[in-house]
Amino acid sequence: MPQGYAHPFTRTDRSPLAIWWWTVDRVTLASVLLLIFAGLVFSFSSSPVAAPKIGSANDFYYTQRHLIFAVASATLMISVSMLSLKGVRRVSTLIYGGALTIMALLPFIGHKAKGGRRWLDLEFFSLQPSEFIKPALIVLIAWMFAESQKGRGVPGVTIAVILYVLCVGLLLIQPDAGQTILITLVFGACFFISGVPMRWIIGMSGAAVVGMVSLYFALPHFRSRIQEFVSPEGDRYQVERAAAAIANGGIFGTGTNEGTMKRLIPDMHTDFIYSVAAEEYGLWVSLLLIALFSFVVLRGLWKAMNMPDPFRQIATSGLYIIVGLQVFINVAVNLSVIPPKGMTLPFISYGGSSLMAMGLTMGLILALTRKRPAEVQPDDPTKW
Repeated sequence: MPQGYAHPFTRTDRSPLAIWWWTVDRVTLASVLLLIFAGLVFSFSSSPVAAPKIGSANDFYYTQRHLIFAVASATLMISVSMLSLKGVRRVSTLIYGGALTIMALLPFIGHKAKGGRRWLDLEFFSLQPSEFIKPALIVLIAWMFAESQKGRGVPGVTIAVILYVLCVGLLLIQPDAGQTILITLVFGACFFISGVPMRWIIGMSGAAVVGMVSLYFALPHFRSRIQEFVSPEGDRYQVERAAAAIANGGIFGTGTNEGTMKRLIPDMHTDFIYSVAAEEYGLWVSLLLIALFSFVVLRGLWKAMNMPDPFRQIATSGLYIIVGLQVFINVAVNLSVIPPKGMTLPFISYGGSSLMAMGLTMGLILALTRKRPAEVQPDDPTKW
């Protein structure tokens, strides 16, 4: 430590803020703040092209809004990370109930775009409740799975399934096949981590396959996306332009605001921000971004598997899995590996709901992974 530097918190300080600082996972916190900063940097590349498309005379319209949401996301993350375990469950219950209520009203008051009615127009930004219900649902089903393991007669698995079905049912009404698949995959992962009998896992896997096939035939929008992607004559405009932008960037990129292919990508500042970053900053930056996400998720899963109680283990694992899956899906779409899903890149893509919901998700993770008094050796105050 540099001479004359005074740390804001001493290790013997027992104020709430000091205890939070010494018990929170500061490596994950710093990594996420770095991702938020990266999203701001990349917005300087996408905003000058995206803003004129909505008639804005301010080239950095989206950058300015991204900054507001980024600060709000970081603030929400830090605030939620200070919650107790009881607070985590209470907040998740409130968010789940609120988001579910709004989703139920969307068919009547929602804003329709991109083949679905998934947003509530709040003037300043469009709220997508399905983004917020994901982390809340994971915490609640983890709570129910953990309660069912205690053998006290609580029908935890049944309640968890009901919570999942309510959420998915309302998603299908919108319709939102991408979020439905994502939530189903994470629910299945939590189901597996909770240690349920293998026959249940096999049964759920079979039901998931049947559900996927049913989605294909029941949702024309979902079916057309798949058909256009696999057909040589299908409309692959966005994914092909995204792949071309990545190729155009090469190893070292074209330079900030020097990219040309990004001008041909309609959703460059949201779903395809990865391609914009790869074109202007190069392959090395895009790989570094993937490496940072991988570090956060894989390290988090390793820590989750070593947690002492089932609730925190299942909830933390599920939250990290949903972050990892969202990163994988977004990058895979940008690389033209899978059909477009409308999935944002966590903390990098523009979008108020996405940034705020990811702040909530990481805040819950940081709250769940904080060291608790029972995990600290009584003769080792430095472990706080």
